[in-house]
Amino acid sequence: MRTSIIFRRLAIAGATGLLALTAGCQSERPPAPTKSAAALPTMERVALGANRCWFKSGDSAFKAYRLAPELNSFSGRPRILIVHRNSPESRPLAVVQAEGQPAQMQAFGPLLDEPVGARMKTDIRRWASGNPACN
Repeated sequence: MRTSIIFRRLAIAGATGLLALTAGCQSERPPAPTKSAAALPTMERVALGANRCWFKSGDSAFKAYRLAPELNSFSGRPRILIVHRNSPESRPLAVVQAEGQPAQMQAFGPLLDEPVGARMKTDIRRWASGNPACN
């Protein structure tokens, strides 16, 4: 009888040790890295995407325009402007800005009402979400 008690205790101890060993081998996965949702990083992604995909690519839809980033904003509202290529001091044709955490974005201006405006809005949403693709 005493032997069966010893074997039971050994069995319980062994099972407990096996559970502890198994639990020790499993680790939680670290959370997937996410893109910052704050206004400045969001607008930096949008500016990089616009510059690369619209202007540096030679896209004919944007040949008449120029990108004017204003990311260092003391108002907490970083933005990019799309202006006439030959008169950058004139009124912007499109303004894209963000503020807050998470970023609340706004896009407005007459260029967004043109046929290219729908594409611009789609591209801006994609870049803001962290997808750097051009189309």
